[in-house]
Amino acid sequence: MFSSISHFKEIWASETEATLQCLKMLTDESLKAPSFGEYRSIKRMVNHIIACADGIPWEAKLPVNFTKQEYHSVQEMIDAYKKATLNVQTAIEQWTDQTLQEETPMYGESWKKGFALWVTVVHQIHHRGQLTVLMRMAGLKVPGIYGPNAEEWKAYNLPAAD
Repeated sequence: MFSSISHFKEIWASETEATLQCLKMLTDESLKAPSFGEYRSIKRMVNHIIACADGIPWEAKLPVNFTKQEYHSVQEMIDAYKKATLNVQTAIEQWTDQTLQEETPMYGESWKKGFALWVTVVHQIHHRGQLTVLMRMAGLKVPGIYGPNAEEWKAYNLPAAD
């Protein structure tokens, strides 16, 4: 749970950039890749990530202008994601550290607003991980976000990782 606005803003900026790194490696062709079984396709996964970026904070009563839409090209997705995350970054200025302690109805439960923001961040991390798997399955390179990816590791001339 976040207990300070400044901590949220720091993490939000970092995780937003990490997600953008993934989105920038997509191609419009990759958005046509089929889903696997009943799981989300790349296109559906990215649309979900975008919708939740400001959708979850909106549910927690952050004053963002949330509208759920479907995007069809990588550039539309990047632009929409940037807009959604900027909406959150701007709207959070209306809350205080004390606001994060307030309870709010969320999905049939009562959550502290700081917890809702934490869920927003980890939800994006969770789905970004799923997206990188789908990207690999579609033959795309993935960014080394929390450490080197396979290609970067190899470029460092290091032995294969366990």
